Amino acid sequence: MKVTLAGYNVDSVVIEELRRNSPPREDITPETLSASYARISRDPRPASELRAVARAEVEKARRSNENIIFKMGHHSVAEHAVFNFDIVGVSRLALEEIEKFRLCSYTEKSQRYIKLKDDFVVPDEIKKTGLKKIFVDTIKAQNTLYRKLYDRLKPYIFSKYKELSGHSRNHAMLDGWAKEDARYVVSLATEAQVGITLNARNLEFLIRRFASKKLIELRELNQKIYEMAKEVAPSIILFTEANDYDAKTYQELGKKAKVLLGPAGKKGDGNVCLVSYTPDGDNRLLAALLHSSSSLTYEDCEERARGFSDKEKESFLKLAWQHMEFYDFALREFEYLDLQFDLIVSATCFAQLKRHRMASITTQSYNPQLGVTIPPSVEVVDSKPEFLEMIKETNEVYDLLRQKMKVGAEYVLTNAHRKRVLFKVNVRELYHISRLREDLTAQWDIRQVVGEMVEQAKNVMPLACSLIGGKDAYPEIYKKIFGKPPRLSPPKI
Repeated sequence: MKVTLAGYNVDSVVIEELRRNSPPREDITPETLSASYARISRDPRPASELRAVARAEVEKARRSNENIIFKMGHHSVAEHAVFNFDIVGVSRLALEEIEKFRLCSYTEKSQRYIKLKDDFVVPDEIKKTGLKKIFVDTIKAQNTLYRKLYDRLKPYIFSKYKELSGHSRNHAMLDGWAKEDARYVVSLATEAQVGITLNARNLEFLIRRFASKKLIELRELNQKIYEMAKEVAPSIILFTEANDYDAKTYQELGKKAKVLLGPAGKKGDGNVCLVSYTPDGDNRLLAALLHSSSSLTYEDCEERARGFSDKEKESFLKLAWQHMEFYDFALREFEYLDLQFDLIVSATCFAQLKRHRMASITTQSYNPQLGVTIPPSVEVVDSKPEFLEMIKETNEVYDLLRQKMKVGAEYVLTNAHRKRVLFKVNVRELYHISRLREDLTAQWDIRQVVGEMVEQAKNVMPLACSLIGGKDAYPEIYKKIFGKPPRLSPPKI
């Protein structure tokens, strides 16, 4: 066996310094990796030799990429080229669109750990309406209340959690809790910062999708990203033009839906509603585990699983968990069980929920008629009237903007405003989400939403969801099932 480190991410500043200090060369591009790996399937030479050939003949490598991707349809070769982008000064509203792409990696500036200033985007759509002043005044009023709330919430949080505040190592966390509750009043126009890592195939998809977007901010971002990527790797960023599929499909569906649906129907039974799930989930999980552990057909395994006693089912499933630690993923067989939820969540909650990209997530637009989520701490520090007055003013400005704009009025809405989300997740992923989002250190809003999802999941799949729960609660849950604690426990706060 021979393993070679063929390449890795390097900061663009380092690349430029190396370029300046070396003779002129054309092979400073990820295209050579795509071209050389594309040849592996048909060229018997070692990969290291194929890479050397590609570096020596960059133009030939580019023609090869275009031929393989465009003519032969093998887009996967573009996945060997990886890019990193810094995106600074983008709005929180636009960030929701940026982070929709499932197979990319994101790390964003947190409104939980960083105190916000008066940084916000004034989109071109707003400028064109002649309502820029009222928009800016509203955003500034929201930000002023944010600072007031933070000043009131910080001493309250430290007083409420006296035991934690007694240790200086917890101060940053407690300060973050004050910031995260104060941020509910700031707008979706607030500037954000994000670092993105993605391969060329997903980059091309992002560029093509954003070329069809109606928000000017997204189209401007798209143009900047495209120009940078095209300069470095022109042969693997090919299908980038706006198209009717991306530009018109949802718009046309929306028009037809209005005709078919007519007036609004019932409002629903709550903010978290399990609307569908894999029937007979516990038995199907057992059947999947039996299938992986035997030579029987799945149909036979399912029939046998249904015939087991409750004790036999529990005993067998325990084997899938007994060596599991708090950081381990549930076995892949848990992916065969699906749960679909209709949610009403705040922008704050959605900002965290959307990070679980292995779930299937589709959304409606933000809708002031769904109300707002108010942090309980805001009421405790006697700031609820101010908060609601700010929401009232915001909604009035939103209604005014909507009369003048086809898209973009949502910029003025706050992190407290809500939208409907359709969220489908398999049980394996729900385990992961619960470990992170039901943990004591998780933000209270998403902890509450995920907690309700988990409870409803347990009602329909009690055996499959036996070990689900937050990271901090894992030792106790494990002990309840096995009569002893796990080998490892999560680190203390």
